[in-house]
Amino acid sequence: MVLLLWIPLRQRPGLGTVSNVFVVGLAMDGTLALLPDVHALAVRVPLLVAGIVLNGAATGLYIAASFGPGPRDGLMTGLHRRTGRSIRLMRTAVEVTVVVSGFALGGTIGIGTVLYAVSIGPLAQLFLKVFAAPPAPGGSTAVAAVTPDGAILRP
Repeated sequence: MVLLLWIPLRQRPGLGTVSNVFVVGLAMDGTLALLPDVHALAVRVPLLVAGIVLNGAATGLYIAASFGPGPRDGLMTGLHRRTGRSIRLMRTAVEVTVVVSGFALGGTIGIGTVLYAVSIGPLAQLFLKVFAAPPAPGGSTAVAAVTPDGAILRP
């Protein structure tokens, strides 16, 4: 359903999109099956914060690597490209919409849900900048600026 919202944004799926749809759920199920339940609040809070920060870092890594954004990431990048608004604003708007929609459908909202919704946008923007590859000089796709001596193929 979310991917259908990509159509008016002219957003294109990639390997990261397909991987996000299938692999994330499987990885989460496997992780939850292996790790014990944590009940102590003193452990749950740092795990929540670490999870949100790591999710922001992962978002920056796979989008900066041009593997294609996940469903909500595609909305974020598509809205950013079409409106010129910041990544953090677009992702926060997407997440708040998801939270409100979930609540309207009968879901519950906890502090972790709210914390994720308001922090993943700024974190995604930060990590996209951290992991962005610098552009090639002069807009070229060349990796090296000069041809090394002894190169097999000369220009």
